[in-house]
Amino acid sequence: MQLSTVVSEFPRAFHEVEVVFIPLSDGTNLSARYWIPDDADDHPVPAILEYIPYCTRDATAARDEAMHPYFAGHGYAAIRVDMRGSGESDGIMQDEYLRQEQNDALEVIAWIAAQPWCDGNVGMMGKSWGGFNGLQVAAQRPPALKCIISVYSTDDRYADDVHYMGGCLINNNPSWAFVMFGNNARPPDPALVGERWRELWMARLEANRPWLIDWLTHQTRDAYWKHGSVCENYAEIDIPVYAIGGWADGYSNPVPRLVAGLNSPTKALIGPWGHQYMHQAMPGPMMGYMTEALRWWDYWLKGEDTGVMDEPRYRVWMQDSIEPRRHYDYRPGRWVAEDSWPSATISPCEYALNKQGLAQTATTPERLSVKSPVDTGICSPAWLNHGEVEPSEPGDQRADDMRSLCFDGEPLSEALEIFGAPEVTLELDVDQPQAIVAVRLCDISPDGASTRVSYGLLNLSHRDSHESPEPLVPGQRYRVTVLLNDIAHRFAQGHRVRVAVATSQWPIAWPSPAMVTLGLHTGISTLRLPERARQASDELLSDLPPPEHSAPHETVTLRPGHAYSINIVEDIATGEIVVTDASDTGRVRFVRNGWETAKASKMERSIVGNDPLSARTTLTGQLEWGRVGQIETRVDVSCVLWADAEQFHIRATLDAFEDDRSVFTKSWLESISRNGV
Repeated sequence: MQLSTVVSEFPRAFHEVEVVFIPLSDGTNLSARYWIPDDADDHPVPAILEYIPYCTRDATAARDEAMHPYFAGHGYAAIRVDMRGSGESDGIMQDEYLRQEQNDALEVIAWIAAQPWCDGNVGMMGKSWGGFNGLQVAAQRPPALKCIISVYSTDDRYADDVHYMGGCLINNNPSWAFVMFGNNARPPDPALVGERWRELWMARLEANRPWLIDWLTHQTRDAYWKHGSVCENYAEIDIPVYAIGGWADGYSNPVPRLVAGLNSPTKALIGPWGHQYMHQAMPGPMMGYMTEALRWWDYWLKGEDTGVMDEPRYRVWMQDSIEPRRHYDYRPGRWVAEDSWPSATISPCEYALNKQGLAQTATTPERLSVKSPVDTGICSPAWLNHGEVEPSEPGDQRADDMRSLCFDGEPLSEALEIFGAPEVTLELDVDQPQAIVAVRLCDISPDGASTRVSYGLLNLSHRDSHESPEPLVPGQRYRVTVLLNDIAHRFAQGHRVRVAVATSQWPIAWPSPAMVTLGLHTGISTLRLPERARQASDELLSDLPPPEHSAPHETVTLRPGHAYSINIVEDIATGEIVVTDASDTGRVRFVRNGWETAKASKMERSIVGNDPLSARTTLTGQLEWGRVGQIETRVDVSCVLWADAEQFHIRATLDAFEDDRSVFTKSWLESISRNGV
């Protein structure tokens, strides 16, 4: 596996400004850290902004230092700004993607463009949150913003984010809310904000609350989710956009939608990667994000013809058949590309779901039924791969296949390549007013191993609309289409294509309130695959640049931690299955400033037997920040989510300590009605 190379020599000499406070019109000051060419005051340069809430002082320090100095060394002012209420910035962070967040960004961009070291041209980049708000800010059209790079982001906050999938509640909703619950309790560093650090900390603690309460209050695609979803009006974005995704990430689907929907100059790239920038991400091959980004910045911010816009508009990694594993260092495959999307090179290939299996000719309709155990889905416990050394890939699907209705094709006489979003249309009935259907597309090797290629979920009460769900009539037949996640995959010769249909996908998705028997009508249910013929032009594609980055500052490990892990334990006596995700950073000191941090967290997703109302997600965490002789703080947080047939229930606690002395405590107990979820 190729690792990223550390670069220490650059075309331009540059220096770091450890902190500057950017004043906003309401009196709030946002903290920023930036790197800039030494001669920028005499020879102004374009600026690149990354605007996220993850604390330049600690949480993203190493990642910032691996990227932004690299850009500065190539003639840019590279600026990392902590959003309102995060890091050393003033104010309170109330929620994600608020109008306030976007308005603050407009002021930040105007401030950057007005600095003597900036030539007035600004680009914006970011991964995940920073990719989201890059799109959202672009839609506000600040004059100085000339282009963006949006990595692992979404255009639709309801359909493609950590909250809901196909109208189903996913467990990343409570887990991501919990991450921010702890992050929002962070004290600012006294070395940067002075004695007011305690006042700012107490204000953050007082205002902090579990965002899960709000996210569960909005269970349908209402105005809350439409805000910040640029798919509501793609025409609002009129600047160039480079959209980047990864097949192992949770945000691959928005990339082709952005290519198809935006009228501004657009490029798109999807590799095999998990949720890290592509010079760091697993599975490999890792690629040079900074080098590729520079080609984009140089073209749109400096007017240099780098050739970046002469290449195909949409490039992806066509993944080969591979045996199922919980972790891959590398996914074999090759690059393929399309000049436009949707592409005329993609042809829908339709198969009937017959009782005997997949076939291009339908047989006499018959009704088959399935009542999946509630723990069906246990072979795929993670919604996304974090892009690190972790066991978060879907494992062998055979255990879940046994608890699903499976439809297999004949062994392929030649390889089959697909590129796009598979669709499964089902003629079905159910015996409950509320149900979900989970559909997996699998690659079956000659030895029987089952590798998940793609999957999709549909809350059947959302069959007609995510805005206005309607309960099902038990026994009534419905025709629904489940759109699976976009993918590029090559089924090898001799392998089989499998469609697996189940009524549960735990622990990714929250189960329906009662056990469901689903009747599937074969012969009239179908699979549509986006088949792509191999193109001679693909052979002309070169690899992307090799990965390289600038060097992070030194850190010292004061207490060892452990890597992210996922463990699955079944209690044979009770039938309870517990999926435990755990991580511990250990305690680390940043040598350059003496700041120390530690973070340990655990998530347990448990369910018992065939009782969907036993589903429970329990999260605990401990976070520390300090400096020897000056400050020592700790925050303990917890959150539990469970449900009965009518309501979701949330219990959360927050305890803060200074020098092991309790200085703040608060708890929450909330119940929220289930609205077709």
